Amino acid sequence: MANSEIIVGLDIGSTKIACLVGKKNEYGKVEILGAGRADSLGVNRGIVANIQHTVESIQQAVKEAEQKAGVDINVVNVGIAGQHIRSIQHRGSIMRHSIEEEISEDDVHNLTDNMKKLVLPPGEEIIHVIPQDYIIDNEQGIKEPIGMSGICLEANFHIITGDVGAAKNIEKCIRKAGLDISTMILEPLASAESVLSLEEKEAGVVLVDIGGGTTDIAIFQDNTIRHTAVIPLGGNVITEDIKEGCSIIKTQAEALKVNFGSALASENKDEEIVSIPGLKGREPKEISLKNLSSIIQARMEEIIEHVHYEIRSSGYEKKLIAGIVLTGGGSQLKHIAQLTEFKTGLDTRIGYPNEHLAKVPSPEIASPMYATGVGLVILGFNYSEAQKRRVKTGSQTVKKDKGQSFFDKMLAKGKQFFDEEDAK
Repeated sequence: MANSEIIVGLDIGSTKIACLVGKKNEYGKVEILGAGRADSLGVNRGIVANIQHTVESIQQAVKEAEQKAGVDINVVNVGIAGQHIRSIQHRGSIMRHSIEEEISEDDVHNLTDNMKKLVLPPGEEIIHVIPQDYIIDNEQGIKEPIGMSGICLEANFHIITGDVGAAKNIEKCIRKAGLDISTMILEPLASAESVLSLEEKEAGVVLVDIGGGTTDIAIFQDNTIRHTAVIPLGGNVITEDIKEGCSIIKTQAEALKVNFGSALASENKDEEIVSIPGLKGREPKEISLKNLSSIIQARMEEIIEHVHYEIRSSGYEKKLIAGIVLTGGGSQLKHIAQLTEFKTGLDTRIGYPNEHLAKVPSPEIASPMYATGVGLVILGFNYSEAQKRRVKTGSQTVKKDKGQSFFDKMLAKGKQFFDEEDAK
């Protein structure tokens, strides 16, 4: 199998590092060929805290993915998240030379590339420049400007920025693991690509990806990204709360959360008890599931309040017909959708990443915890195809434009006249 057919997504999370290998089948659908997973020991809340530990985890996940997929991995699409991520709205414009020539893909790319020159506060860099809608000679609300006529081409952009140091540290870890980066993608955009339908993006929807260290938010409306945010709270703080509240060690707290945890304390009966083995010959510890759920619910309510604040501040609260889609490892808590609906008043469902896939090698890949990894593979294909299209249309534009201007036509006619005279 040629490497050109393969796209790799690398999700560097606070709990796990996942590497997924995908290819497109004959019907144009993405198939996941294999996946590797390793515990993330060097990442804290989306930020690399230990280079060496992160490199070792990446190598372990990549090696496992290579063995399962039967391919060599050299280039990856990597996700980026963390509290340092912020988004801004900006309008940009370019003046074209001629109203006679149609607006081309190159014009749109030039306008987008101009946004990458935006002056930012020291220590920040642009990760994504996403056009929302276009304005041609003051005519607003245009979604697809290519082929239209006009002198002034403008667009409203959603620009996502991040800390230069955080991005450089991720790059350093990838390079030290012996890999190259194809693209760096904001994780909530990747998760959205794997779990949201076009209808939901059109109607208005909030994607909430509850990871180990962060909760990522992406709001879509009218098929366009409208707001992004990263909350520095995730599943790991719930585990810490259980550890402190029940006076047990972290591994026991995590096992309790995964196997018995619920986001609604009222769903547990008072007499439901689970026994935890004691340390070093000590007596087993008995924990009430109602108390466990109370601890989880308190922290989940705080996370949902942060999410609700971001929804309100985006200005799209009244336009979200499709409500909220929860994904990520934290979305697997029992009764989390009911609690979210109760606190926000918005319809809520759990998003699974197998909705846009042709095939998954194991049921585990269809779990919400792999939503980001699957999305990185899908977006990797989209970016790769867009790049090929741009190169192709660029070469066609050069051919098409040759001799198209009035001046060039006159030169050609003059040359033709003198050639004919010489022939006589």
